[in-house]
Amino acid sequence: MSIVTLLPFIAIIGAMFLMTRSAKKKQQQAAQMRDEMQPGTGVRTIGGMYATVKEIGDETVLLEVAPGVHAVYAKNAIGAVLEDSEYNRIVHGDDDSETDTVVPDDASSLTEAVETTDKDAETVEEAPKADLTKKSDAAEAGAEGQKDGKADGEADAK
Repeated sequence: MSIVTLLPFIAIIGAMFLMTRSAKKKQQQAAQMRDEMQPGTGVRTIGGMYATVKEIGDETVLLEVAPGVHAVYAKNAIGAVLEDSEYNRIVHGDDDSETDTVVPDDASSLTEAVETTDKDAETVEEAPKADLTKKSDAAEAGAEGQKDGKADGEADAK
């Protein structure tokens, strides 16, 4: 057998090796993350539920999903261990951001700011409003009906 015939098989085996290697690396990272859990840590399960770790066993974790409500989960069901600030932001709605960003409810405040900052112009010229009605279409249809001498629904056949 020549090297040319073995090349596709070598490529397939190499691709399989790379895929299994990356999957093993992800599993090791997930196991390490679960081992770093401590009681009081905020977590997100693979189902998307946010809870606080109360107790950690060999294969299970006791989670407090609400004040006084506890549930036992498998360690493999923990999708992410969250930092305290991220957990509080998601669950309690705490916002530690220092920025005072104000988002307007409508666009009127944006246009007013442009008008007030334009000090060179003495008067603000208003553009004519666009007429979005279909008056021209109705007028054309009426003109066509009068051209033929027929009303709506009338046909040429007698």
